[in-house]
Amino acid sequence: MNWQIGVWDQMSRLYGREVDKRFAPIVEAVIRRASLRLGERVLDLGTGTGAVAARAAIAVGAGGGVVGLDISEEMLSQARQTTANLNLHNVDFTEGRAEAIPADAATFDVVLASLSLMYVIDRAAAAREIARVLKPGGRFVAAIWSGPGSSDIVLFQQTAGSFAPPPPVPGVGPGAMADPDIFLAQLADVGIEADVQTEVEEFDFDDFESAWNVLVGVTASQLGHERREEAKAAVRNVMWPHGDGPKRFRNTAQFIVGRLGRP
Repeated sequence: MNWQIGVWDQMSRLYGREVDKRFAPIVEAVIRRASLRLGERVLDLGTGTGAVAARAAIAVGAGGGVVGLDISEEMLSQARQTTANLNLHNVDFTEGRAEAIPADAATFDVVLASLSLMYVIDRAAAAREIARVLKPGGRFVAAIWSGPGSSDIVLFQQTAGSFAPPPPVPGVGPGAMADPDIFLAQLADVGIEADVQTEVEEFDFDDFESAWNVLVGVTASQLGHERREEAKAAVRNVMWPHGDGPKRFRNTAQFIVGRLGRP
């Protein structure tokens, strides 16, 4: 897990500056599907810079509460600053991972996971933990990307990442849950019945270099100079075949929406 922590620590400031604004429609789609109510308790898995946690904290009001969980202390620092700037006092952030959530059983009305499950190493364990911390009848909403054929961000990152050594743990990264059926079965095994809804979300970059600088850190930040140039050429050829300039990324987001059955 240390290699993942290093990636997200390194990306924390860039994420808050460049990525959050582009992922804002995903955040809103997750919050909308969660149907949060005043007074509810919410867990945000992989909270990152706290964008989802902040929106959830506003939705549940002063009588409710939100916990944001992340493996990266640098991300959590950004999240604390985000909520402090918004004068939100009903949200706490803590270090932890989805496979071992630091919370008592039946603590939360809702668990959210916006574009974070793709990076979870043991998703079966995460499913068990999500079910454990949810109250009976509690709700679960997650966002994941589709595959490279329908999500430009995944095509970009997987093309660049193909020039990097494989990650220490296979099966994680952008597009890793393009087919969500295995995870849906893992959720069903622990009593969470869920289905998948899709939306197309778009965001823009002014040119290739700006997109490269923002997105490459997820999959290819450790490339040496020669391999890095090869990766850049490959991404440019695939995604800017007609020359440099502005590009709109069109991405199909998949939303897993479920509920824990009552005993």
